[in-house]
Formats: sequence, C-alpha cells, structure tokens
Amino acid sequence: MIIKRDNIRNVAIIAHVDHGKTTLVDALLKQSGVFRENQDVAERVMDSNDLERERGITILSKNTAVFYKDTKINIIDTPGHADFGGEVERVLKMVNGVILLVDAFEGPMPQTKFVLRKALELDLTVIVCINKVDRDEARPDEVEEEVLELLLDLDASDEQLDCAFVYASAKKGWAVKELGDEEKDMTPLFETILERIPAPEGDPDAGTQVLISTIDYNEYVGRIGVGKVDNGKIAVNQEVLLANHFDPEKQKKVKISKLYEFDGLDKVDVKEAGIGSIVAISGIPDIHIGDTLCDPEDPHPIPFQKISEPTISMNFCVNDSPLAGQSGKYITSRHIRDRLFRELNTDVSLRVEETDSPDTFKVSGRGELHLSVLIETMRREGYEFAVSKAEVIYRYDEKGKKLEPMELAYIDVPEEYSGSVISALSERKGELVGMKIGSSGDSRLEFSIPARGLIGFRGGFLTMTKGTGVMNTVYDDYAPYKGDIEFRKQGSLIAFEAGEAVTYGLFQAQARGALFIGPGEKVYSGMVIGQCAKPEDIELNVCKTKHLTNTRSSSADEALILTPPRILSLEQALEFIDTDELLEVTPDALRIRKRQLDSRLRKREMMNHKN
Repeated sequence: MIIKRDNIRNVAIIAHVDHGKTTLVDALLKQSGVFRENQDVAERVMDSNDLERERGITILSKNTAVFYKDTKINIIDTPGHADFGGEVERVLKMVNGVILLVDAFEGPMPQTKFVLRKALELDLTVIVCINKVDRDEARPDEVEEEVLELLLDLDASDEQLDCAFVYASAKKGWAVKELGDEEKDMTPLFETILERIPAPEGDPDAGTQVLISTIDYNEYVGRIGVGKVDNGKIAVNQEVLLANHFDPEKQKKVKISKLYEFDGLDKVDVKEAGIGSIVAISGIPDIHIGDTLCDPEDPHPIPFQKISEPTISMNFCVNDSPLAGQSGKYITSRHIRDRLFRELNTDVSLRVEETDSPDTFKVSGRGELHLSVLIETMRREGYEFAVSKAEVIYRYDEKGKKLEPMELAYIDVPEEYSGSVISALSERKGELVGMKIGSSGDSRLEFSIPARGLIGFRGGFLTMTKGTGVMNTVYDDYAPYKGDIEFRKQGSLIAFEAGEAVTYGLFQAQARGALFIGPGEKVYSGMVIGQCAKPEDIELNVCKTKHLTNTRSSSADEALILTPPRILSLEQALEFIDTDELLEVTPDALRIRKRQLDSRLRKREMMNHKN
C-alpha cells in the first residue's frame, strides 16, 4: 500500500553560479537551531572543500537536514556550473521538489535554464525564490516575469507554471511571500516548503529499494553510498542485493554494516530507515552511482538518469622533464593511474581511458573548468604530472560526417566592447543568435559557438573588456563541423639551454615578447619561458651572463630594468598551451614546455608536418 511520509520533505536548491545557493542553506541551517547560540560558523559552511572556498563556487553536491515544526527537511545544495551538471542530474532523483534561486538583478541565466530543464523533465515541483531583493539595482517584478517566460519556453505543465514565488535576502537571513511584507526571518520559505513540496511516497511493506545517487569517499571507511529509500525499509545487518538496472549482470548479495541519516552538517548512526529517508551506507566496497540496493527475493533495480556525455578531453601523462620529481610525492604512472580511477568513484561525468602508452591516460570531462578542478586538486595532494592541450570530442553521423559539440555563450558587456567581442567570437566560428540592450546600457549577446572556439578565449575576453565582461556558457548539442579555427596568433619564447635565468639574459629576451619567468628560476632546454610578439617560436638563452671586462663589473647588471613577468594561473596556462606543448604540473610550480624538448628533433618534426 502506497503511503505518504508527512514528516519528511526532500528538496534540492538549484541555481546559476553565484546566485546565493550556499548562502541560503547557511541561513536555513542557522535558523533551524542546528548551531549553538555561541557557535562560530564559517560563511558558506556547505562549501567544505578548499577549492570551493577559494573560487566561491560549489563543485560537489552536499546533503544536509534541518527540522521545522517536527518535519525533517533534507536539503541538497547543488553546483551551478554546467561543467558539474552530472552532479545536478543525479541528485535530483532523491528529491520531490526544487527551490529555484534567481538573482533579483541578473534574472534567469544560462545555468538557471540548464538546471530547471532537468527538474521539469523529472516532473519535480518548483518553488521560485528571488534572492538579493535588497540590492539597490534589484528588479524583482521583471525577474518574476522572466522566470515565467523561461518556464513557458521549457514547456512546463500547468501545475509547474502555478509555482510559488518567495522573495529573500539570504545574506540577511529573511524571506517574504509578498514584496512589502515584514522582513523577519526564513519562516515564509520554511512554510512554503511544507505547503508546496510533496511528501515522499512509497510502499513500506514492499521489498527494499534504495537508489544510490551520490558516492562519498572517506579514507577510513572507503566508499559511502547516498540515496533515498523508495520502498520498504533498510536496516543495519540486513542482507540486500546490489543490482543495476542498466547492467543485469551486476547482482551481488551484501550486508548493511553501517547506516546513517543526515542531521544538520553531521551524519548520525541509525539502526533503520523507512521510505523517503535519505541515507548514507558504508561498508560496501564496489557500490556505484546508479546501483539499487533491493530485496534479494524480489529484486527491482530502479532506472537511473542518463548522465550527459563528456565533450572535452586532455591527456594526463608522467612528467619526464629535466626538473621532474623535485617537489611531487606521487610521480609514477601507477600513482597517476590509481588517482584518476579513484576520481571515477565520485565523479560520474568523468571518463578515464588507458592509451597505447602506459605513461599516458586520456581524461574526458564536461569542460575546461571540470578538468582544471581535477588538476588543481591532484597537485594539492602532492601529484606531479603533465597535461596536453584540451581538445573537443568529435562524433560522426551515419554518413561519416564530422560533428562537434556546440555551446551557447551568453555574454554581458558594456556596449562599447560589444563590437570587439562579436568580432573575436566570429573569428572563432561563433554565430550571434540574439542581442539585447539592458536598461543600464549593457549588451547581452547570445552566441552559438563550437566548444573548441571557447578554449583559451576567457583570458583574452577579460583583457578585451577591461575585466568588465561576464561570460556564461552551457552545452547545446552536436552539430556539423564548422571549419578550422586559428587559435594562437603568437608563438612561444623557448629556453635554449638548461640553467638558472639571469637578469642579463632576461633583459635581452624581453624585447622579443612577454616573459613568464623572473631571475633565479630554473629553466631547461625546450621550456616555454614567454609569449613571442610574433607568430613564430623563438629560442633564447636566458642563462647567458655578460662577459666581464676590466672596465665593466657585474654590478652593472643591477641597473637593467626588467618588466615584471606574467605569472600564469592554471586556467591561463591551460588556455595558452598549443597542441605541440605540455603543461608540467607540480605541487609548487606550473611550467609550459614543448612536447619534444630537443630543438633539432622539433624542427625535423615541423618539416615533416609541413611536407
């Protein structure tokens, strides 16, 4: 018999990047009594990972739970970046409704559309929370109209169009049902969740069914599967069958040794859990996302949301440069292989393939940000390796025609820069499909552009718009190949010999282009030390000192004035490298190098390539 669990609500918070999801969760946690009165609580407490805190983005979805009027509200904070869309897709299987958070000034953005489409496809109830209504430039009424237009564009049903609107300032910790109501606390949002989000339903007497939607990983207990109890119950010491709807071969009897539920930011041991509960299960080593724990006598694995395929790939290989192994703790191909395959435990959108070379692995993901977060995480853990330029993944139709992934790019820039942005993206095969001039004089440009046209574009875009431009992209679909694109118009400055860069050598070199290194840095033959002002590569000796004579002393070097080097961030370095270059990644350095370090062999390869 199907029953409702009225004392539980399961809800996900979905939104575009930086619209305040994690801040809203902070406010809900604080006002539900999760923290003690005098407890010192970090801002954006749900972003527990260092990278998330530094970049101000959510990368991994997080579970938490609060109590309001004897009802347990399980809340899932999801990422807003399209690169982490795999995270959003799978967690929506655990909830009965979503809170769509929209910035009262920016309105619906590309990612808003992306995550909302996923929610509507799963027929989830939507509560729209217009956040930051206390901003000076807020325009909540217009944004409400824009959200309704977006719902119509996405073919929402009549029930979905009849969604509740709540207005909030997550930062100040209040929400109201109508603009102009008294601004007190988050009660109106709590009340709307109880009224609008359906209680979970299921048959408590049926066989156990728990679909695993997220995997957590802990060094002490290994893999932890997180999912919702759809039917029956699950209990410690119960024997269940681990099965998968899309892999009928996978059937393994396992025993539940540890069971947890979420309470605030903690996992709490429980003996058993019923329908609608979101649980974490440890002690099953080969549990994967998409698996169902079910009754061994009558197994019915639940179908799982298909995760979007990767669109971009790069090679991760063993670092074989002359400076290899000086700062990394994990440097062998076995170390790199184990770490990459371990990442697959928790990241469903990632693919790792072995190649013909035992030292190289092909890693595919949803975008440059997706892969750069993995690279940065690994280098912080002490790994040392090299990566190639990101390349898109092509497909071929039945007639053998080449297809490539396309993106929709939404660009907000002051009107005076719109001409140069349109020109730059047109060179990269972008097609302008929409243009609006906002009330503040900013232009919003919408482009359809090949994914490869955006590789390496962000750095130049920020320079072109003097840091004022905002670019958001979302994957669209595969389309016929748009033709070749010329990426880098400037060559590289390459070190001619190994040694230590000196002021005199660098002073001579800086006339040829922009340098990436300063005096005292170690270099080796074939290492890229700067960007050439001309289209060709130039080799330079930056270790060269001036010959001393009776009349000149080495102190004359001190009078030479060097332009400060351009220190590249990880993203900038990944954007800069060309197809014949690698980025050497170590815990304390990023170095760009030619794939072929030997100058003569490099020239020979270039001649063969031209012929």
